Amino acid sequence: MRSVGVVSVGRSDYSIYRPLLQRIAAHPDLELRLLVSGMHLEERYGSTVNLIEKDGFPVTARIPVLQKEDTAEAVAIAMGAGVSGFAQHFARQRPDLLVVLGDRFEMFAAALAAVPFNIPILHLHGGELTEGAMDDRFRHGLTKMSHLHGVATEVYRQRVIQLGEEPWRVECCGALSLDNMLSVPRLSRAEMETRFKLDLSTPPLLVTLHPTTSEYEQTAPQTDALMSALQTLGLPVIFTMPNADMAGSVIRERILAFCTTHPNARWVENFGPEGYFSILGEVSAMVGNSSSGLLEAPSYALPVVNIGNRQKGRLRAGNVIDVPQFEAADIVRAVKQALTPEFKARAAGFEHFFGDGHASERLLNLIVNTPLDERLLNKTFHDLPPS
Repeated sequence: MRSVGVVSVGRSDYSIYRPLLQRIAAHPDLELRLLVSGMHLEERYGSTVNLIEKDGFPVTARIPVLQKEDTAEAVAIAMGAGVSGFAQHFARQRPDLLVVLGDRFEMFAAALAAVPFNIPILHLHGGELTEGAMDDRFRHGLTKMSHLHGVATEVYRQRVIQLGEEPWRVECCGALSLDNMLSVPRLSRAEMETRFKLDLSTPPLLVTLHPTTSEYEQTAPQTDALMSALQTLGLPVIFTMPNADMAGSVIRERILAFCTTHPNARWVENFGPEGYFSILGEVSAMVGNSSSGLLEAPSYALPVVNIGNRQKGRLRAGNVIDVPQFEAADIVRAVKQALTPEFKARAAGFEHFFGDGHASERLLNLIVNTPLDERLLNKTFHDLPPS
């Protein structure tokens, strides 16, 4: 039996992983070992490890890393704690294959700890760009530490190969989050209103803002500009809370203050997969800088106003309006444009290019059938032909 260690560090990656976790857990020749860290283990972020266990996935290891602060020093210390914690776990219980996703610093720490143990690594969502976030460096670093790659599009596949990975190692599987569109049951509007104490009689804006970590010193004025725009618009708003990034507490504090003084504004710490994929069908537009606006929102024909540089470099579809700078007047204009019938028609009128909702099947095939042998472990740098 092949043991598969899957690293999950927060609600965002867990909701993506979920269809793959279900397939691994159900396979007779695989043993799922779920290694939980980061925001999952923190009460201030909703203790979402409880959601994992409620879904029926046993947690093999809990590896706390986050510090009380969200400064640059605290993030660096958390990375060190992650390397130490994951290394101690691997010394006790080494998986046959380790699965990591995306670009979080906690993921990077887990992969870094696995290197001396010579553990094969499968990395999901490599080749993407977020030039406004330090996550960009972690993602490309994870690519170079990994032995297999499940990417979302052919563009991203070519970029991973450009980073020197041999083509046979890189599989275009599609975006795992789209599998959720087929598998996660949707809650009715009445269920959403009751469970999360919301009023959805008028479709609200869904606002998700994370720090742009390459310019985190600007988090306060950037957040203030967004709040000023929302106040000018006067529309109902539902906020989701930011990740555990540098200066994330600045955004959190301003969200709570805005909701206190605006009766038509609400915040939700964690929707969970069912709640999140249900709320996407109830809102009028998404505003902020979440990757969800580029990955999941297109499947709902949901207009998105993407602000700033955090998602700079990612592929985007016709549902996205980019606002390059955090200027309140520009945000107001973009939201008004997003809510017009003409733009809503445009958002609905394109083909999704992030996959077909069957990524988990392709990834499971990689996990089950790839020989974990010397050929996989001994990487050769793949040079591109001279231009």
